[in-house]
Order: sequence, then C-alpha cells, then structure tokens
Amino acid sequence: MTRKAASSAKRRAPGGGQWALQDAKARFSELVRLAHSEGPQHVTVHGRQEVVVIAAEEFYRLKGAPTGAALIAAMQASPHPDLDLAPSRVPMPVRDVVL
Repeated sequence: MTRKAASSAKRRAPGGGQWALQDAKARFSELVRLAHSEGPQHVTVHGRQEVVVIAAEEFYRLKGAPTGAALIAAMQASPHPDLDLAPSRVPMPVRDVVL
C-alpha cells in the first residue's frame, strides 16, 4: 500500500461513514450522497467526532413537528390553574392627521 493510499484509508474507513474534515470538504458531494443513501456520516476533526451529516428527511423525522403540546402540558400542570393569562388591552392614543 502506498503512503498516500494508507493515509486516505486512515482518514475514511470504507463503508464506515467516518470522514476526516479535509476529506469531507474535498468530497462534499459524495458525503451528501452517502448520507442520503447509506445513513449518517460522521466527520472528525483531529481524530475527535465533531458533527454528523444526515439526510433532511431523517433530520425532520427526529426533530418532529412543532405542535405546542409541551406548552399545553406545562400550562395544564400549573399549580395556579385559576390564573388569567389573557393579555390586557390598552387603548392606543390616535394622532390627528391633516390631509
């Protein structure tokens, strides 16, 4: 194995989804394609895992849709259920306009 081939093999294990930052930058299109087809791709900086690139569909599935369920549950669990949270309306002054 040549020195360059050994260095490249060390940076990205075949099929392992591990990328050194410099390889991820140089082969970004391939990284994105593999994230979509094979799953999460891990990017390392100085040997430490820093980020994981995942497909957009997977990101939105993991993130979930904002439903407000957590806010509703917190308000229902409040120790002060009789507290009025309606905003108070204050009349705003109106300026005279000359047309």
